[in-house]
Amino acid sequence: MIKRCLQLSMILLALSGSVVDIAAQIKGNAGGYLITQREKVDESFNAGYSMYSAAYPLLREYPGREFQSGLFGTWMHPHHDGPLPVEKLYTDIEGGLGWWRDTEYATATPKFIMGGVQLNFVGWANGPGAGQGRDWDNPKGKYGVAQLSPWVLWPPDGLNLKQGTCGELFGSGYLPLPLTEPKETTAGVDVSTGNQCWTLFINAGNFKGPIAFFTPYFWTKASAEDPRIDGLFLDQRPSQANKPFQQETQHIHSYEATDSKDQRYARMAPTQYPVGPDGNTELLHRLMVYNKKALWDDVEAWFKGGDPVGGKIDVEEAEMQKFKKGVRSNWRFYGEHIPKDKRALMNITDYMDADVTEPATLKVRWEGDLIKKHDTGNGMVITLPEYYKLVKKDDDEVGEWVAIAPEEVPEETGLHNVDFSNKVPRNPLAYVTPDEENSSWKSPGPVDGPFKVKIGDGSTLTYYWYRFADQPALLNADMTKEEREEMQRRVELLHKHWTKEREYLPPPMIGELADIDPSLIMVPPKGLEIGYVPIVTSQGIE
Repeated sequence: MIKRCLQLSMILLALSGSVVDIAAQIKGNAGGYLITQREKVDESFNAGYSMYSAAYPLLREYPGREFQSGLFGTWMHPHHDGPLPVEKLYTDIEGGLGWWRDTEYATATPKFIMGGVQLNFVGWANGPGAGQGRDWDNPKGKYGVAQLSPWVLWPPDGLNLKQGTCGELFGSGYLPLPLTEPKETTAGVDVSTGNQCWTLFINAGNFKGPIAFFTPYFWTKASAEDPRIDGLFLDQRPSQANKPFQQETQHIHSYEATDSKDQRYARMAPTQYPVGPDGNTELLHRLMVYNKKALWDDVEAWFKGGDPVGGKIDVEEAEMQKFKKGVRSNWRFYGEHIPKDKRALMNITDYMDADVTEPATLKVRWEGDLIKKHDTGNGMVITLPEYYKLVKKDDDEVGEWVAIAPEEVPEETGLHNVDFSNKVPRNPLAYVTPDEENSSWKSPGPVDGPFKVKIGDGSTLTYYWYRFADQPALLNADMTKEEREEMQRRVELLHKHWTKEREYLPPPMIGELADIDPSLIMVPPKGLEIGYVPIVTSQGIE
């Protein structure tokens, strides 16, 4: 009996020790920026850009809503010639491919959002009917984007790519279109609104052309509230020609632990990048910047009675921004347990060779025994080293996280047993739109519907067909009926001539194009081919 009690005590002690090890682990995150190096272009190329970004599953499995990361993208701010009349004026178009904390129906395959930011983040717009928050009584940008294409359905949770996309190139960019006329008053106030409708152009395997645009009022609503900033937004200002192109990564889950010798170790969730047959990863391709002659001038003349324009962007009025060799990284392990000035860098660039980069293509090559390669079934990927050791030299108080093999991490840390899966999946919240009969969704309302379609992320979309000028975004864009009817006339010209199989953006010179989720490709009902658009009114699980 005494022997059995001793055995039980030893088991309890062992279990207690195991609990102590697990409790000593500190949950945190890994992430930062991978920053491209590029040659500068002339500031005259200030009427938008386009690019091809590799689309792929950054993490092997989607880990839940705490994860947020973009793939390679940019931030397009308005260009200002002199000092600003206010201390802080942040506004831009960002977004791109990625995963966000407010994504409801996320999968390992990324989605695309538009990411327009109103003055100092008081609101933002991610696509038609999509933006900050869920309160339609205080929409905060959710009316900021109007649907333009009759051939693509835009889910409020983000534009889905085909599930399983792994390394294909997704082409996107923004150019302004003169869909409206400039105005001298905005919301009844003597401040101006310009006519630059910044339009998202897509080049995918199964769709090409413009999809949606930011209404000018999305930007100038702030001017009506503060006339000092009249004329400083993208509705009137040119875009910055030289923009940052980076991968912003946040919230890759990680754990840290300290062994009995006071040595710190860390492990991050399996993080991966696509690789081609040559062993290289092609991350970003053909960065193009444009002046207004590339598209605007001819379209403006067309709308005023000139000859039709095919929509193909004139590369003679464009410049390719060339990559320099080299990628900077400030990836770190971080969390509330580490003061900002004590967060050590990870040695990613020690096993990432960017010397394979070419002027048109940002390429890297992953090197070393710690890089693991495997086939996803949709393409080859490498997995970055998961385990790291904090190394300090001389009087260096911060140190550097150096990648090491799993067997170099002591078992006592418990890091080999941590679980990065989404252990408590949250039921997604459905997207719904106003249902009151006097709302802009109901009056004048749609002309056909409802229709339903289940898409690749598992959700179901309910949508209707609206006359273009009667869609909710335009009814909330500070436009008169006459102004909306003139916009309707111009858009009908686009629908007749700018079909989805034509070339618009300069095509890629390498690789294959990624596809949009095929469920989102629309065929307009008979009689609604010209001048009508599909608008999602709800997204949820059925």
